[in-house]
Amino acid sequence: MTVTVARTTIPEHGIVRYASVGGLELEAGGYLPNVTLAYETWGTLNADGSNAVLIEHALTGSMHVTRGDTDEEGWWEQLAGPGAPVDTDRFFVVSINIVGGCYGSTGPSSPGPDGRPWGSRFPLVTLRDSTVAEARLADRLGITSWYAVLGGSMGGARALEWAVTYPERVQRCAVISVGAASTAEQIAFAQAQTLAIRQDPNFNGGDYYGGPAPEDGLALARRIAHITYRSAAELEGRFGRAAQAPESPLQGEVLAARGRYQVESYLDHQGNKLVRRFDANSYIALTEALMSHDVCRGRGPLSETLAGSTARFFVAAVDSDRLYFPSQSRELAQALPGNVDVHVIQAPIGHDGFLTEIGQLGDQLRSTFLV
Repeated sequence: MTVTVARTTIPEHGIVRYASVGGLELEAGGYLPNVTLAYETWGTLNADGSNAVLIEHALTGSMHVTRGDTDEEGWWEQLAGPGAPVDTDRFFVVSINIVGGCYGSTGPSSPGPDGRPWGSRFPLVTLRDSTVAEARLADRLGITSWYAVLGGSMGGARALEWAVTYPERVQRCAVISVGAASTAEQIAFAQAQTLAIRQDPNFNGGDYYGGPAPEDGLALARRIAHITYRSAAELEGRFGRAAQAPESPLQGEVLAARGRYQVESYLDHQGNKLVRRFDANSYIALTEALMSHDVCRGRGPLSETLAGSTARFFVAAVDSDRLYFPSQSRELAQALPGNVDVHVIQAPIGHDGFLTEIGQLGDQLRSTFLV
């Protein structure tokens, strides 16, 4: 089945394409006209459209899940690809850049109706809003029901919204390393990150396009986030109190002249990496979308909210996660209809284990979920 969308056709694999899904009335009261979604696909959609799998990316991820017609490595190679648990020789895999992102979908850096970047005018887009936009893209692709929707972290929250918002369109749902709602602590960490960007002298209220970008603020936001993505044990084991040679944290007569610890250099590196590939306004927009995550909003208690979903659920957590605690995954699983296990990734790394160690769940995904 070939569906023409924008400037290319579906048989290409892992190539960015674009689709216009129309105007979007937003949950918070705003409106986005002429929303564009950027996405990639792998595999072939079968005649009845029954083998489609949606993989949702995390906060600063892109839609490039796995290799395709280019040799660029994807961010979840252990999960998706030829012969992987989400086998692209069997499934038609789709991944979509979320509304508000900076990898081709409509976001703060996109032109508004007047041709200028949205910038400070970009509205609040919730995860529920993004699900509505993605459902329109699925319609365009001829997908009336997903065989499965999967995601980790913010991607898991997006998958959960799909299963509850469109229960008739989701047969299976994997929610990995995230709970049913963002907690007060998670919102607090997120607020510190967005404030770091907003207080950068170059932020200019969000209208910095055409001038210097708030790179220092974005790098600081990433440092704060990255501490929550890694465990205390992992940071201690890798860096401890070691100095960044040849410097010494105790050298210099004034504070400004002291050297650095290795862990400081590591966080600098993580911040600078993100600055090279991500837009600061998109970081704010997506962080606030994740702050809004609450699958129960306007729907009632958790068990009542989840009762309407008919999907087969797969819930997983990282044992050392200190951002989305395993207890949140257990709470979600206990509220789901039937007996839903929580599969545990054992990884000292922390939250990021959902990306680096997803291969641990390959057998469970094949035998209990993707069957």
